[in-house]
Amino acid sequence: MTGMILLIIIVVVALYGVMLYNRLVKLRQMVSEGWSGIDVQLKRRADLIPNLLESVKGYMTHEREVLEEVTRLRGQAQSASNASPEERAKVEGALSMALGRLLAVAENYPELKANQNFLDFQNALEETENEIQLSRRYYNGAVRNNNVAVESFPSNLIAGQFGFSSAQYFEIENAADREVPKVSFS
Repeated sequence: MTGMILLIIIVVVALYGVMLYNRLVKLRQMVSEGWSGIDVQLKRRADLIPNLLESVKGYMTHEREVLEEVTRLRGQAQSASNASPEERAKVEGALSMALGRLLAVAENYPELKANQNFLDFQNALEETENEIQLSRRYYNGAVRNNNVAVESFPSNLIAGQFGFSSAQYFEIENAADREVPKVSFS
C-alpha cells in the first residue's frame, strides 16, 4: 500500500513537471512571436523610408544633413536586425527621432505637404509607428509572463533544469526616443 501511494505521488509530481515544462515552452514561443511582430513592423518602417526620402529629396534641397542622417540610421537599424532587444531599441529609437526631425523639417515646405505621394508615405509611416507600439506592448507582456514563470518557484526548478532563461524587454532608455514622431501635416 505504501508503494502504491509513493507511485501515485511520483506520477503526480512528474505530470506537474511536464505541465510546467509545457507552460515554459508556450511562454518562450510567445516571446519569440512577440519579437517577430516587432521585427516585421520595424522592417516595414525601414522599407518605407527610401520611398519617403525620394519623395522629399526634390523639395528639401537645403536639408541634406537630415536626409543623410535618416539614411545612415536606417542602415544601422537594418544591420542590427539580429541584435539583442536592448541594442535594437537604441538603434530604432535613434531612427525614430531622425524621422521625427525629417517630418518636422518638411513642415517648412508647403508644396511637399500637398504632394500626394508624400502624404501616402506619411500615413503609412504613422500606421507603422502605431503597429510598432502595439508590437512592443505584446512582446513586453510576453517577456513579463515568461520571466515570472522562469523566476517563480517551482517552475524555476524546471526552467533551470531545461535551460529556460529570462528574456530582455524592448525598452527605450532615452526619454526623448520614447516619443512617436509627429507625422501630421495639417
